[in-house]
Amino acid sequence: MTLTVGELGESGVLARVLARLAPAPAALLGPGDDCAVLRPSGELVVTTDTMIEGPDFRAAWHGGFDLGWKLAATNLSDVAAMGARPIGLTLALAVPRDTPVALLEEIASGMNAACCELAPGCGVIGGDLGTAPVLTAAVTALGELAGRPAVTRAGARAGDVVAYAGDLGLAGMGLSLLFAEAADADGTAHARTLPALRAAHPEILAAQLAPAPPIELGAVAAAAGATAMMDVSDSLSIDADRLARASGVRLELDRAWLERGFGLQRGVEVPVPAMLTGGEDHGLLATFPAAVQAAGLPGGFVAIGRVVAATERSEVTLDGAPLQPTGWDPYVVRWPGA
Repeated sequence: MTLTVGELGESGVLARVLARLAPAPAALLGPGDDCAVLRPSGELVVTTDTMIEGPDFRAAWHGGFDLGWKLAATNLSDVAAMGARPIGLTLALAVPRDTPVALLEEIASGMNAACCELAPGCGVIGGDLGTAPVLTAAVTALGELAGRPAVTRAGARAGDVVAYAGDLGLAGMGLSLLFAEAADADGTAHARTLPALRAAHPEILAAQLAPAPPIELGAVAAAAGATAMMDVSDSLSIDADRLARASGVRLELDRAWLERGFGLQRGVEVPVPAMLTGGEDHGLLATFPAAVQAAGLPGGFVAIGRVVAATERSEVTLDGAPLQPTGWDPYVVRWPGA
C-alpha cells in the first residue's frame, strides 16, 4: 500500500523527510524550529529558484532522487558563480495531497546526496511543506565569501580571456532527446522508453536529469582573480550576452576554441550550435585577466574567447559575427506540450 502525504499529515511527512538529511556544519540550529541559525565565517550571498512540474520538469522523466539532486545542483551553481562556498539550502515544497510520501523522501535523499558530492559542508537547513495542484519547489541557497568580494557579472574588462568550466550543450541535447523519444506526439512526457534511453545515452540524460556542475571551481576562480562570472543556465549565448551587457564590453567567442575544448564531452560529440543554445548545463562562465591566462587558467576552465571594448553596444560575437542570444526563456520558449 502506498502511503500519501494526505494520509500521513505534515508532522509525519516532516519526520520522514528530515531523517534523510545530514546536518549542515554552518548551522547552529537546523530544521525543526521557526528559523535555522547560522554562523557564517564571512559575508553571505543568497539566491532563490523555483521548479514547477510542467514548465521546469516532467514527473515522467524525473524520479524523486534526480529531482532532489537537480534542485540542489541548480542553486549551488548560482552560489558558486559569485565565488562563494555554499553553506546551506532551504526547500519549500508544495505537492498534491495524493503524492506518495516516498517521493518526498527520495527528493530529500537526492538533495542530500548532491550537497555531499558537489558541495561538501553544505546541507538542507530548513524549509516548508504545503499543498498545490502540481509539484512546486522553491529552493533558497546561501553561501559565504570567506573575506573575498563577490564576483559579479559586471567586472569583465577589455583584454580579459573568456573561459568556461563544466558541461556545455549536453543538457540541452538530453532534453531534445527526451522530447523526441520519450514523449507522445502532443509533447506529453512518458516513461515507457526511459530505461532504454538511459542505457543508450547515459551521459546525455544524466546531464539533463541530474547535472553535476563544478561547484568547487567558483571559489577557485575567485581566488585566481576572476573579474566576472556567472552560472550558465539558459544557454551560453544568452548568458554571455548578459555578462557582456552588465560589464559594458564585447565578448568575442572563438568557434575553434569551443570545438577544441568541448567538442567531445564524456564520450559524446557536441556540435557548436548545441553549445551555444542548449540550456541547463549550469557550468561557470568567467573572465580572467590576461596574466592569469599566461600563468595558466584554474584547472577545469577552458579558454573560449576574449573580451574587447564595446564599440557601439555590448554584444557577443562568434568568429567576428554577431551572435543572436538563443536558448531558454520561460516567458517565450514553449516546449511541445508545455
